[in-house]
Amino acid sequence: MEPIEFTPILKCRRWGGRKLGERLGKSLGERQDYAESWEICDMGESQSVVQSGPHTGKTLHEIVQEFPAELLGSHSGREQFPLLLKYLDSHQASSLQVHPNDDQAMRIAGEQNGKTEAWVILDAAPESWIYAGLKKGIGRNDFLKALETGEVTSCLHRIEPKQGEVYYIPAGTIHSLGDGILVAEIQQSSDLTFRIHDWGWIDKNGQPRELHLKEALECIDFECGPVEPVSSGFSPTVDAKTSEFLIDSPYFQVERLSCSNSRTISEENQCRILMVLEGACKIATEATSYRCQTGSTLLLPASCPEVLIESETSDGCQILLTRVV
Repeated sequence: MEPIEFTPILKCRRWGGRKLGERLGKSLGERQDYAESWEICDMGESQSVVQSGPHTGKTLHEIVQEFPAELLGSHSGREQFPLLLKYLDSHQASSLQVHPNDDQAMRIAGEQNGKTEAWVILDAAPESWIYAGLKKGIGRNDFLKALETGEVTSCLHRIEPKQGEVYYIPAGTIHSLGDGILVAEIQQSSDLTFRIHDWGWIDKNGQPRELHLKEALECIDFECGPVEPVSSGFSPTVDAKTSEFLIDSPYFQVERLSCSNSRTISEENQCRILMVLEGACKIATEATSYRCQTGSTLLLPASCPEVLIESETSDGCQILLTRVV
């Protein structure tokens, strides 16, 4: 089964901006609040649709059902593609939130998947921030008291992110993306989010969004402590064969590759997704080829033959490779 390119699904949210178009080349309308580009998605009515080739017009869910072994290899037998890959433009701060693990998702919402995720920082404005995890020593009672007094940020681990940093955010980790941050995100196929605090935001009618404190308190892992980057940065120009293994989780493995000239990706009988983070390149098998720019995403089915990546930019390209586990 050859590589598959899908049409991105654009999502507008109150905290979005225009960087998905300006930085990643997504085709935006006139709105100013484009927050997410769902690159690979099989989740209810939100379905990635094949853009070209023999499966043009089919949804990812249809391909999971029709070609399970070819698509997922040793991980076939699933009813749903297990991951959601996206780009996020946090033009304004997102809510302080937490996601459930698999057991909590089933118990609270009747859904199979929790939401463990990872972020790769593509851009961060000066003085931007991330909250990820609680400060050392903060327990449930400390957190509840801070919520009551309006001092919740005093409990949170604050980070000033840098371009190239990578963060692993397991389910149960309290978090928020601040203003001016662009990320690539890998996550379980779930949209379950429990809001804890929304920074005083109100809509045009003067109404706040709903909070989910009861559910959030069931899900927060008060033992996880502060989150630190798993990688502090990476240059795509170091060496043509450079790679950096980033994350090995129960749901996905993530590796970052550089390519200053060309390199191959071997057959693995494992479904993989390539996201071009920097530069331009040609990604090809003997039968098909795709010209990819910054922001492009390509799915490599488990049965995909060997793939050749050839950089088309003088300073090389940088690619995020995610494996389905």
